[in-house]
Amino acid sequence: MTISATVERHLADAGVDYDIISHDHTGNSISTALAAHVSVNAMAKAVVLKDAEGYLMAITSATCKLSDSEIYDAVGRRLRMVDEDELAEIFSDCDPGAVPPLAAAYGMEAVWDDSLAHLKDIYFEGGDHDNVVHMGGDDFRRLLGDARQAHFSHHI
Repeated sequence: MTISATVERHLADAGVDYDIISHDHTGNSISTALAAHVSVNAMAKAVVLKDAEGYLMAITSATCKLSDSEIYDAVGRRLRMVDEDELAEIFSDCDPGAVPPLAAAYGMEAVWDDSLAHLKDIYFEGGDHDNVVHMGGDDFRRLLGDARQAHFSHHI
């Protein structure tokens, strides 16, 4: 597999330039960055959260861990992580756990962390554990549209 059809369509519709970096199969975002020989700080990851209002994708650097209290401060919602089975339903054209940090492509609201605000380049899994999408940071932030920017994570 390469990037998901949903991601590919979303990037084409947005008209952003990107390239794909193939790498050995990995199991998490930090391992993916290392295998692809890219900066772990520039590797974006998505954490999908949920409450009674619906889904929210929190997007941050692979080197960061979300803070529940700071997510609440940013969006005013008490959220919980979505389980693997539900993620598989939402991201049905992706390998399990390879969630692309492109909320709009999946009709989801998003909030993105300050850790991504000034990066020149951004890398992320596009739907599998063998390829990384690379694009300019400005293009990535443009794809986030009107998603709220906040500080809600800390380096691990």
